[in-house]
Amino acid sequence: MKLLVFAHTPPPHHGQSYMVQLMLAGFGGDRRGFRRRAAGARQGEDFAGLNDGANAVECYHVNARLSQNLEDIGDFRLGKFILLLWYCLEAIWCRFRYGVTNFYYIPAPGKPSALYRDWMVMFICRPFFKRIILHWHAAGLAKWLETVMQIRSRSLTYRLMKQVDLSIVLSNYNQADAEKIFSRRIQVVSNGIPDPCAEFEREVLPRRQARFAARRKLVSGQALAPDDERLAGPDLRVVKVLYLAHCTHEKGLFDAIAGARIANHRLAEDRSPISVRLLIAGTFVNMDEKGVFDEMLVQPGVADSVQHFGFVSGDQKNQLLREADLFCFPTYYQNENQPVNLIEAMAFGLPILTTRWRSLPELFPDNYPGLVDVHAPDQIAQTIIKLAATETGEGFRGLFLRNYTLARHLSALTEALHSLELPGPSLASSPSALRGA
Repeated sequence: MKLLVFAHTPPPHHGQSYMVQLMLAGFGGDRRGFRRRAAGARQGEDFAGLNDGANAVECYHVNARLSQNLEDIGDFRLGKFILLLWYCLEAIWCRFRYGVTNFYYIPAPGKPSALYRDWMVMFICRPFFKRIILHWHAAGLAKWLETVMQIRSRSLTYRLMKQVDLSIVLSNYNQADAEKIFSRRIQVVSNGIPDPCAEFEREVLPRRQARFAARRKLVSGQALAPDDERLAGPDLRVVKVLYLAHCTHEKGLFDAIAGARIANHRLAEDRSPISVRLLIAGTFVNMDEKGVFDEMLVQPGVADSVQHFGFVSGDQKNQLLREADLFCFPTYYQNENQPVNLIEAMAFGLPILTTRWRSLPELFPDNYPGLVDVHAPDQIAQTIIKLAATETGEGFRGLFLRNYTLARHLSALTEALHSLELPGPSLASSPSALRGA
């Protein structure tokens, strides 16, 4: 199968662009001769044999990047319009130069500028391709169209995007987006990433178990043995809570800060031997929010319990995930679907605190105690204290290995793409295992 991939890779770096990068690498890279990488960055070794012969997916990539940084996303200028037109012409050229008949595209989240981009791409490119494949990384477009956009905009969206041949969705929740445009076939494929913590059993788990056991002793008033201190580390009495995401209100940054402050206040009132430190890794998209954050840092109860690392990647990010005791992501971002940062936290076997928001509960076992309401710092504080004493997070490592590895993702994605070659429509089928599988 030949696939025209009309989507951008980092920069800017976010979950969607990262997943496109992984897909291209897993399928062997860009097949256009003058741009193909030597080995396609072959994470395909994790995908050995699945992209050969009849299963092969050959990608011809149009890197439709309109923004170079996060601050520029959503700002639709004339220059971007001209650039998008160029990308569309490039896609049509690939259609005839390489005989690619399948057009892969990631549709807009609920933002006007992104929707206008979709209109233009569908209007120009769709007539030239036999099959249209939409991969829904964002959630909530259907509801946004009905509640925010005028009827003319809704009508034009349906006219340009209706009855695509295949919609690939990440979760059961965002099937509604694909159903809204009457997709002929819908497949659920969870995200998946390369294992960032292959040494978990040997290097990460023993320390985390030792910290958890020693912390329970402290909370219950028991004395620590010398080995407890040695195995758990010198900062045993500090519960390290990691926030790893863009630093915005909607991603839950300020609720996390408020929750950590309330948790420390309650622990101090109870004369608990432990305290909470919030480790923040991520960049600010909005300078007004950066100003609010800087003001908060000098407030009592925040300055000594919050540490900001800025953007992290590679070894620094992995070290933060290895050494954290808890992952905190109280998001209410309007287009949140299946964030990669939660999958990364699972891979490191971290207890996770997040919100009952959109598709997020699907990632977790039934009745998981780490889910809170949105805009609920009191619940965040209570849950931090509870999870620190009751949840080791070990089960999440197993959940990651069963459901969210790169090999599993690419295998399910291949199956979904090849489902186009089967007779008849397929609605809401799921080639990938979802929660608890």
